[in-house]
Amino acid sequence: MVPVSILDLAPIIAGGTAGEALNKSLDLARHAEKWNYKRYWLAEHHNMPGIASAATAIAISHVAAGTSTIRVGSAGIMLPNHAPLVIAEQFGTLESLYPGRIDLGLGRAPGTDQLTARALRRGNADSADTFPQDVMELQAYFRPVKPGQAVQAVPGGGLGVPIILLGSSVFGAQLAAALGLPFVFASHFAPDLLHEALDLYRGKFRPSDTLKKPYAMAAAGVFAAETDREAQRLFTSLQQSFVNLRRGTPGPLPPPVESMEGLWSSVEQAGVDHAFSEAIVGSPSTVKRGLQEFIQRTGIDEMIVTAAIFDHKARLRSFEIVAEAMMGAGAGTKQARSAAG
Repeated sequence: MVPVSILDLAPIIAGGTAGEALNKSLDLARHAEKWNYKRYWLAEHHNMPGIASAATAIAISHVAAGTSTIRVGSAGIMLPNHAPLVIAEQFGTLESLYPGRIDLGLGRAPGTDQLTARALRRGNADSADTFPQDVMELQAYFRPVKPGQAVQAVPGGGLGVPIILLGSSVFGAQLAAALGLPFVFASHFAPDLLHEALDLYRGKFRPSDTLKKPYAMAAAGVFAAETDREAQRLFTSLQQSFVNLRRGTPGPLPPPVESMEGLWSSVEQAGVDHAFSEAIVGSPSTVKRGLQEFIQRTGIDEMIVTAAIFDHKARLRSFEIVAEAMMGAGAGTKQARSAAG
């Protein structure tokens, strides 16, 4: 089995607050550490009433401060929203506080709507076009400082924070291959080019000082419960949220429902089914089979799992089931389950 990691969007549930969401993320990360997950990543989104991780570096610090061994990072920081020097300083600070535990995953999308993107970029509408140059500039800030270097990241210089590129198209795969960086494909919401991107990344990969051979990851939504029916019910929160987003009315994560009938049109259902076609939803045995099939089919070096689940105990149990299926976390999980209530 390959290593397994968590991507968390720090969901704000209906009737909840951002503070509660971030504290639940920390609680999940503590459990994930006990269950031997490799990484815990948070994602940058803006102007999203259902996501609490907009200030991603601060959210990462919150999680890292409350854990001790699990790697913590971003999946990702949307680099076109920021000056590379600012990100180098932020993640240099994180690496200084939590040495050897910080990952910097980078994406090219704005992580929001176009109006908010313009507000973030302060009028720089073409900032995504400079993404390759910005990534290389950011890499340079983490290298040892040269004598006479005029601009330094303090802290940051010489810390070698690991950079990972994210993508939902072949662009990110090409850039990761050219720069010799690890690559993650966002198949949890954009499955279309999964295999093409992974094949391109592996075929075009150039070894670098930090990575000698390709290291490919892919993400999938995994909703696990004691029965297939209960897992499908938990999944309806995300389905409702996605429909609301497509309608232009994003909001907090809604509670699950017994059936989506009457809550979406046939066109909306088709869109949701397509976007989440790689999702794995079901009982422990269903999830184990689904994970094994996904890993075998993609040949990935690491599995990234994500799940927006309304009830926190159900969310913990879902990730525990994944740990039991992937890492044989059985003995340790009884104690963790008791701690979870």
